Amino acid sequence: MLVNNFRELQALILDFVKERNWTSFHNPKNLAMSISIEAAELMEQFQWLSLEESNQKLQDSVMKSQVEDEIADVLIYALSFANAANIDLKQAIVNKIEKNRIKYPVD
Repeated sequence: MLVNNFRELQALILDFVKERNWTSFHNPKNLAMSISIEAAELMEQFQWLSLEESNQKLQDSVMKSQVEDEIADVLIYALSFANAANIDLKQAIVNKIEKNRIKYPVD
């Protein structure tokens, strides 16, 4: 399946959620918690590893696949949150980068 942008990803996820009748569970509160839970599962992949071990883990295809699954879960829930909260992610990211440019100037 070819997806070209955030809106298409959000639509793909929204369709997935609707097909399973999960819409009532996908509210901002539950989705915010789910983002945090999935982020913790991503962190768990690297818990107790040194920096070198962490980098090595990503060289192993099986282990990298596990990490990819966890980061995908984080992003899926983030996109679901954007759907539930009616947030234009593209614009939100552009706005945040502009705020960061002011907060963290190059100089």
